[in-house]
Amino acid sequence: MFEWSQEQQMVRDAVRRFVEAEIAPHVDALEHGDLPPYDIIRKLYATFGMDAVARDRFERQLARARSRRPGGGPGDRPEEAPPEKEGAGDGGAAAMTLIPIVELCRFCPGIVTAMGVSVGLAAGTIMKRGTPAQMERWGLDLLTFDKIGAWAITEPGSGSDALGGMLATARRDGEEYVLNGNKTFITNGPYADTIVFYAKLDDGSDTPVRDRQVLTFLLDRGMPGLEQSKPFRKMGLHSSPTGELFLSDVRVGRDRLLGETEEERDGGGRESAKDNFVTERAGVAAMALGVIEACLELSVAYARDRMLWGQPIGDRQLIQLKLAKMEVARLNVQNLVFRHIELSAAGKSLTLAEASAMKLYSAQAASEVAMEAVQLFGGNGYMAEYRVEQLARDAKVFQIYAGTDEIQVTHIAKDLLRR
Repeated sequence: MFEWSQEQQMVRDAVRRFVEAEIAPHVDALEHGDLPPYDIIRKLYATFGMDAVARDRFERQLARARSRRPGGGPGDRPEEAPPEKEGAGDGGAAAMTLIPIVELCRFCPGIVTAMGVSVGLAAGTIMKRGTPAQMERWGLDLLTFDKIGAWAITEPGSGSDALGGMLATARRDGEEYVLNGNKTFITNGPYADTIVFYAKLDDGSDTPVRDRQVLTFLLDRGMPGLEQSKPFRKMGLHSSPTGELFLSDVRVGRDRLLGETEEERDGGGRESAKDNFVTERAGVAAMALGVIEACLELSVAYARDRMLWGQPIGDRQLIQLKLAKMEVARLNVQNLVFRHIELSAAGKSLTLAEASAMKLYSAQAASEVAMEAVQLFGGNGYMAEYRVEQLARDAKVFQIYAGTDEIQVTHIAKDLLRR
């Protein structure tokens, strides 16, 4: 794949028109925290029929799960379905998922983060590893965005060491579990209706905390003992509400234990988290592409129009060098996205190391391009009324969330050394 197909370009143009009509006029309100992004996301779903598509896909997944697990009783959960064949070898569903991400990120990367965590991480975890009953109870409303989801793994003392350093606990008490702990930097945390919560099993044994079994629970807003903080103030990504979760003796039944069993099928909670790392990191590359495209477009227009000593600054080689490097970054990141689409079309997926490499390069490229755009704009680039200022702040988080640059390096290097 070397370019978007004609059908994909039509979808891209339609999404672009929606963004310009429904998001661009509200960027200031989103940036100042006056407007949570969720109604805009729901309008996006309704406009493009994404809610109906999600509902159809849900019914197919549920039917497959039931056919493999008759009755869907406790301990039953669906095996991951084989990939559906894509049409015309053009990436099909994968491309249609990534195109809106790219276009939304040209204006408002935070909306993609809020949407992606709710649908991709929270709903995705439930649909991959939940029982049919859990899929019906929580999955559908998240997939259609009727409800907002959060994926709670990060803690104040265990960012990059999310699994090993986890201190949140789940203690058995008869037929129930008692959950305690604190999660932070949780996307959608302040507004989430459904929370996918990771905790270490406290079974009273001498097993070191780092090595204890990780369990996953499904929580609802308003449960006794569950507190959701107000949104944090952040450097960027203001349109994506982020907060903390506090759990104090939250009591849950086995029906809220993902898969309804402690049995570590396919690695249990640890592997559930790692599966999502691959999806999340590939998505960041598409987000980076949107930011790079926007910064390049804005910079080219500014270089043509901005006059200095009687001529456009674009006539000067230093400015041309900046623009050329931006274009190289755009091409490289676009090719990584295209490769991901081609793999998906072939029924294959990225390894964790490949997803880490894709994310590492794309995140660095987006941050560098955005900062160069600010530099090219000079004093204007430092002003909030020029969009490159917002994009530069937003792009920085790509090097931090979904695993820092440093963590990506370790995953890539360890994979190389094992070969």
